[in-house]
Amino acid sequence: MKAMILAAGRGERMRPLTDEMPKPLLEVGGIPLIVWHLERLAHDGFKEIVINIAHLGYRIPKALGDGSQWGVKITYSDEQEEGALESAGGIVKALPLLGEETFLVLNGDIWSDYDFKQDKKLKEGILAHLILVPNPEHNPKGDFALKDGFVTDAKAYTFSGIGYYSPKFFKDVPYGKNALAPLLRSAMREMKVTGELYEGEWLDIGTPQRLELLNAQLINRY
Repeated sequence: MKAMILAAGRGERMRPLTDEMPKPLLEVGGIPLIVWHLERLAHDGFKEIVINIAHLGYRIPKALGDGSQWGVKITYSDEQEEGALESAGGIVKALPLLGEETFLVLNGDIWSDYDFKQDKKLKEGILAHLILVPNPEHNPKGDFALKDGFVTDAKAYTFSGIGYYSPKFFKDVPYGKNALAPLLRSAMREMKVTGELYEGEWLDIGTPQRLELLNAQLINRY
């Protein structure tokens, strides 16, 4: 299975830190956030990783290279000319790099100790499997709910930014800027999205304050 790290966003809420640095290269515990992802993906058996880039995107390949340092192969999906295509749009552009099998997608601005499943299989007719988490303070109402293993368009839990997808989910999505949530909600109505609740460590590092909080936690831990 291949994995894709979404790393093209502008990071408006993280300004001014992201005025001169793409958000995935901001350091957490002295290591760029995206490197934590690479190390965990490699540890969990992933060998091929696609990273989309846009805002100050040239800095990411310069920092990471081809991935050999972590025992993986990195391929870049370059959105610098178009500008960030949003989550679904970025995945659509990267589809030729992701192959015809189920693939993993994770947001580049989250922190978690979730174990990525390199051999995850989607059930027959299922287009996506989402990892949900208990609601954090900044998203108290949540995004989606779970019912009998299916994800529903109700508010109970927060979408972690980690999901497994069939390429078929994106086959009719046109090239260009496209958000992921509306596509997911449409598939949920057809009972084509499964999910699970993960109650381990997870943090959406969307603001400088949350970045400082995580850094403080890691300093105390290590």
